[in-house]
Amino acid sequence: MGTRRRSGIRWDRLGRVALLGTLLVIVLSYASPARQWLQQSGTSKRQKQELSQLVKQKHTLSRRLRALRDPGALEREARRLGMVRVGERSYVIENLP
Repeated sequence: MGTRRRSGIRWDRLGRVALLGTLLVIVLSYASPARQWLQQSGTSKRQKQELSQLVKQKHTLSRRLRALRDPGALEREARRLGMVRVGERSYVIENLP
């Protein structure tokens, strides 16, 4: 009796190919959400930095507002700009060493 060769489907190879195809579909289904998560992570980091800068700016402006509400603030600003009160004499000193 002779050895007969089996012809037909090789189920072990077909099973491997099917598993590989299934794995590929699973990986592809996670690719888009993973990319979106990475983009959102970067956006979140930038927005947190911007928020931090805006909070610092708010504190600076709040201090400036409190300083300007001081009764003597208007006079200090006017004198800084070179203004004098009515009746005062202004002096300009030139050629200081």
